[in-house]
Amino acid sequence: MSIRFDGKVAIITGAGGGLGKEHALEFARRGAKVVVNDLGGNVDGSGASDAANEVVELIKSEGGEAIANGASVTDRPAVQAMVDEAHEKWGSVDILVNNAGILRDKTFHNVTIDDFNLVMDVHFQGTLNCTHAVYPLMREQGYGRIVSTSSSSGVYGNFGQSNYGAAKMAIVGLANTLKLEGQKYNVFSNVITPVAYTRMTHGLMPEDFGKNLQPEYVTPAVIYLASEDAPNGVIMAAGAGVYSRIFVHETMGINLGTGEDMTPENISASWDKISDMEDARALQNGGEQTIKFFELINK
Repeated sequence: MSIRFDGKVAIITGAGGGLGKEHALEFARRGAKVVVNDLGGNVDGSGASDAANEVVELIKSEGGEAIANGASVTDRPAVQAMVDEAHEKWGSVDILVNNAGILRDKTFHNVTIDDFNLVMDVHFQGTLNCTHAVYPLMREQGYGRIVSTSSSSGVYGNFGQSNYGAAKMAIVGLANTLKLEGQKYNVFSNVITPVAYTRMTHGLMPEDFGKNLQPEYVTPAVIYLASEDAPNGVIMAAGAGVYSRIFVHETMGINLGTGEDMTPENISASWDKISDMEDARALQNGGEQTIKFFELINK
């Protein structure tokens, strides 16, 4: 069955180019009314342009319905005004794709706190601002799909991207809690880790290799994670036609007790057993870790 969004309203941040543009175009092609949000700045966050309007005109030329919004995701009143405008114009906000981002790459010993905080503000605080603005509407209407953009740099780390990686992993932490709190209201929160050749990744990979990593190759995963039949609480990697799921696992570990055997030396001696993935579990919430601990204690 074809995935459609007829009657649904979608807000896509950072949709003036790259990944966000492709997401916005595809949502519109599948029937969604789209808010194309983009400040139109440079990769480092400076400047502004008319990029959002250009995408809106492209959507309209294909018969779709869209409006442009130039708010910075770091500006909470402007974000709230964007959400209010969409709700007043179309009656709901059903989908949010948090995609806006910038880069200020430097090794940790060279990065300034200002550059670190700016990247955190756009990626994490921007995701938080937009999500916090749409969440009450979604909860009240009993439906919502939130797809936030993380990165392998957050999940696994990447040289020279301490600010970017920290922000992207914070997004995972937010989604992990929202999946639990939103479940009974049919508000699902998922995360995408894209691999794509865009202006943000230009120069980070060979151009010939980048031809296999077009932004539109990520979009099918976002469409799925925003659909009515989407899972909840998933981290999905996507790029070059490859789609995979990322799990956070915890090993079963060992119980040293709370007596004289509870020493760092015994941890060292047992490190292979502690690290054994054979019976590792993908825990769904923090409480499951506590339950696992008591399983070992009671053995």
